[in-house]
Amino acid sequence: MTDQPTVTLNDGRTMPQVGQGVFLVPPEEARTLVETGIRLGYRHIDTATFYQNESGVGEAVRASDETIFVTTKLWNGEQGRDRTLAAFDRSFNELGLDWIDLYLIHWPVPSQDLYVETWKTFIELQREGRVKSIGVSNFQVEHLERIVGETGVVPVTNQIELHPGLQQNELVEYHREHGIATTSWSPLGRGAMLEEPLLAEIADKHGKSVAQVILRWHTERDLVVIPKASSEGRLRENLDLFGFTLDEDDMARIASLDRDQRIGPHPNSM
Repeated sequence: MTDQPTVTLNDGRTMPQVGQGVFLVPPEEARTLVETGIRLGYRHIDTATFYQNESGVGEAVRASDETIFVTTKLWNGEQGRDRTLAAFDRSFNELGLDWIDLYLIHWPVPSQDLYVETWKTFIELQREGRVKSIGVSNFQVEHLERIVGETGVVPVTNQIELHPGLQQNELVEYHREHGIATTSWSPLGRGAMLEEPLLAEIADKHGKSVAQVILRWHTERDLVVIPKASSEGRLRENLDLFGFTLDEDDMARIASLDRDQRIGPHPNSM
């Protein structure tokens, strides 16, 4: 493992705090990009059925001698016990690994009302041992309370859209109170936050890039980040976050950027 920090999950396992996201990475490019990430020091790769690149991710991980933490996700149309079991088998076979480190329900999709049944199936899968940890993505408090209330099993993480323009402080605090790690997807706001003048000022102050300042802001809040990058230079930059710290003034200024500004859909609209 590299010397980057890890987050301890509520099931006792650890997850590297900085991961390599592969959303929108074409299947034919996934293996090369993930191999590059692993060579640079990434030990956490985040994929999903919806991304259609699990096979390339698995090839890169299997080709490495390193211990890699792999996350994948169940897509919306595959919820419900039987469909979940079949979808997990497909992901398991696509990745070709001995186990999956973390399996997430990608969206709650409350209109289907299948996420509780799906969560119960995740618990079964974990007990079988082919998936080590189970969690959710894009769940709101009411969704979390329902699955925990009906099963007694708390997700290890909730992966949510989170960046300076959408800080989700109440949900993050709920996670902290209940032992749920927060994982930030789109931690740079899909690039929109890179043009923010206030962040550029902070970056100049520290001699770092705006992206590094934003990602450091996440890690100083004890959040897990999974930025996506398509070049070796950006992959290297996104991992180089631990040689500087943001002071109280920096953190307060970034806090002022919270505008409840979503890029993706609201979970209740799915």
